[in-house]
Amino acid sequence: MFNLLLAIFALYLMAMGLRRPFIWVLLYLWVDILAPQKMPGAQLASIPISLVAFVLAVVGWAVFDDKQNMRFSFRQFLMLILLVYCGISTQTADFAEAAAGKWDWVWKALVFAIFLPFTLRTRLRLEAAALVMVLAAGSIIIDGGLKTLGGGGGYGALKLFINDNTGLYEGSILSCVSVSLVPLALWLAKEGTIFPPDRRTQLFALGIAFSALLIPVGTEARTGLMCAGLLALLMLRSAKNRMLYIGLMAVAALVAVPFLPKSFTARMNTIENNKSDESASTRIAVWKWTIGYAADHPFGGGFEAYRSNKLVINTQAAESGGGGVTTLESTQTRDQARAFHSSYFEMLGEQGWPGLILWLTLQISGIIQLEGVQRRLRKSTDPGDRKDYGMAVALQQGHIVYLMGAAFVGIAFQPFIYMLIGLQIALVRQVNERRHPAMPGASAMRMQAASLHAG
Repeated sequence: MFNLLLAIFALYLMAMGLRRPFIWVLLYLWVDILAPQKMPGAQLASIPISLVAFVLAVVGWAVFDDKQNMRFSFRQFLMLILLVYCGISTQTADFAEAAAGKWDWVWKALVFAIFLPFTLRTRLRLEAAALVMVLAAGSIIIDGGLKTLGGGGGYGALKLFINDNTGLYEGSILSCVSVSLVPLALWLAKEGTIFPPDRRTQLFALGIAFSALLIPVGTEARTGLMCAGLLALLMLRSAKNRMLYIGLMAVAALVAVPFLPKSFTARMNTIENNKSDESASTRIAVWKWTIGYAADHPFGGGFEAYRSNKLVINTQAAESGGGGVTTLESTQTRDQARAFHSSYFEMLGEQGWPGLILWLTLQISGIIQLEGVQRRLRKSTDPGDRKDYGMAVALQQGHIVYLMGAAFVGIAFQPFIYMLIGLQIALVRQVNERRHPAMPGASAMRMQAASLHAG
């Protein structure tokens, strides 16, 4: 029945798109995040729903949408270069078949991210895209949060809609994305217009935020714990009453610790003592190998280049003996074809130094642009400016959290972050057009803002 409901909802969005073609863009966001066609027994399994939604979104925009004043931004240009570069590296990859498999979804993520800002011409469309992203990912997050509260979970054992350890359904990736999504969910509850910011909307957003913070517990992903800690610090910056915020965070931490599973606390303790944890030691060994590999292959080895690594992994475990004597026991193991476990080393190993520089420029330039938006709008009293300011803060916080998680998970091409980048580009463009009347399209933006205020 659940799968049937998803199929009906997808068909409903397709039908709505006949009247409002932009809804096909929202359909693609929903399908790409939730992946309803992959669910066991799904009625959509026999339909290439992702491809259908992608084609509908592009055709709907090309035929019906207003393309006046359409311009490529600097970050869209960066993604285009990265797309071409990755396409070339795939042709010369060390593992051609495996690289082609990854290329099949990477190019879609990049192409859609380049395309998305062109469709987000108005504030309402921007909010709608953000809302669909939060609700689609939120359905996975709430599912995982409820199962965690019910005593489920464990490292690699938290069962979600899909029994598939890929995409958002992989524990560490979901932990990172869940925490990065919290600021945007809270912004929608406070400033959204599609669902008025009443008590029900705010309670639902708090539910998503609470579930998102439970995901690192349910998945026992150390990445999620570090992302949550970073988000707490970032939100402190924008908190009005910082002392109250610090007090509430301290109380919440003290209350939560006794209820955490022993397996969770034991796994988190390995963050401090990584030499005793084979998983952490393996990551360090892979990173060292990648640096050496990049020295010999400065342009990378293409997607899945990690398959050629051969590692020697050293771990140390402290054991307490009689008389208070502690001995260190060293163990050496050998392994090969271990994944990068870091987006930074993923880019370095697969796309070399040029690819890593391109990717870092794409990420850091977004943080800088959003900081510029905040500085311009911080003192404004205009309601529209206040909304844009809040969204810039939320997108920036989410992006920084993603970059933290990316240090320990190979999510350099995770489609969700490229969707967030699309939102960022659209927001910066709308702010620039509204704040600079002489820019093309600015009058249309002012008319749109006036109509929204009047509504």
